[in-house]
Order: sequence, then structure tokens, then C-alpha cells
Amino acid sequence: MPATDIGVTDALHARRSVRAFTDKPVDPALLREIFTAAQRAPSGGNLQPWQATVLTGEPWAAVKDAVAARIAMGRDGQEPEYDIYPRALTAPWTDRRFGVGEALYASLGIPREDKAGRLARFMDNYRGFGAPVMLFLHCSRIMGPPQWSDMGMWLQSVMLLLVEHGLASCPQECWAMYGATIRRTLGLDDGQILFTGLAIGYADTDAAVNRWPVPRAPLGEVIDWQGF
Repeated sequence: MPATDIGVTDALHARRSVRAFTDKPVDPALLREIFTAAQRAPSGGNLQPWQATVLTGEPWAAVKDAVAARIAMGRDGQEPEYDIYPRALTAPWTDRRFGVGEALYASLGIPREDKAGRLARFMDNYRGFGAPVMLFLHCSRIMGPPQWSDMGMWLQSVMLLLVEHGLASCPQECWAMYGATIRRTLGLDDGQILFTGLAIGYADTDAAVNRWPVPRAPLGEVIDWQGF
């Protein structure tokens, strides 16, 4: 699909974490074009620390199967690469985190008391919400917080370029809970650390889970103006 004439501001407003994809395949030539453009993302010292493994078909199915086997082991099957959320998280961040979760389940009609229903829906994370393509973003373990910031800028560049080309995505740090399993399945050595997954495909625009409004904090909560 050719690029649209969408501007950066429109792409930012259009991008969302899509949690229901169609099974329409994604042209690998288009992905190559997007990743080539994303290489212009900034990085300190031009290190370009990001490394990605992009899967579809049988390799993607193999990762899902391997992680499913670990999930079946319960907590003993988890191999977290890092704490996805700070252990001492407080307000206002806890309010934002739990608020968006409640809004998500409300869009699906799953009440708080339906624990089984919520768990079943959460497990869709580990199927990439039906996306035909999964990108796993990783880097060398010698990299520190500044380089992880670089990876985030590269990832945002990819997500906005996907929007420009009519594609959708969902960044998924949840895969880091099974990082060692994924690294083994991908053939990555222990010198790599898994940062996140990125589900890629075409959004199911009829799915309610893709239509609920996701709030953002007002500027007064995040910007301190000085000297203006």
C-alpha cells in the first residue's frame, strides 16, 4: 500500500495500540521500506543500538507455541527480562495504569468480577492479538538507559510510519516476561536482552476494542513552563 499524505500530527492522533487485527498479510517489501525510513531515528553517538527480529508464518507460530508452554507452567514458567512497571509505582501513574485497563475491559463488556473472562482476554497478548507479523526488539546487554531511550525513539518512528502506510501496531512489553524462551526460540544468545514485541498488521476496524478513547494527561500535569 502506498504512503498516504497524512502529516505527523495526524499520524500521532491516529496511532493507537491495536488489539484486534485482520489476517491480511503484510507485504515484506513495504516493511523493508518502513524500517529503512526508521533508521533515521536519533541515537546518542549514532550508536543505533536497536536490533529487531521480524517474524511471520511458521517462525511466529513457533514463538507463540513456546511461550504458551511456559505460560502453562504458571509463575514457574516466567523468565522476566526486567520489571515492566516499577515495583513502588504510586499515583498518578497507578491511576493512569488501572484506569486504562478498566476502560479496555469495559469496551469488551467484561466486568471486574469476571476474572476468567479478563484472564482469557489478557492471554490474547501472547497471540499478538491476531497480528500476522511480530517484531521483537532487542539490544546488547552492555547498553544502558540512554540506549533504551534510543530504542524507544526508533520504535515510535516505526509505529508512525506504519500509520502512514495504512498499517497498525501494538507495542507489547509483556513478552519480556518470557524473554529467555523467546531469545532461545529466535536463536539469540544471552548477550542480547529482549525489550519488547510489536504486533504489526491491519486493524480490525469493526472491533470495539479498537475504538474506545484512550485518555492522555493534560499539559498541566506533565509540563512545567519557566521563563515564558
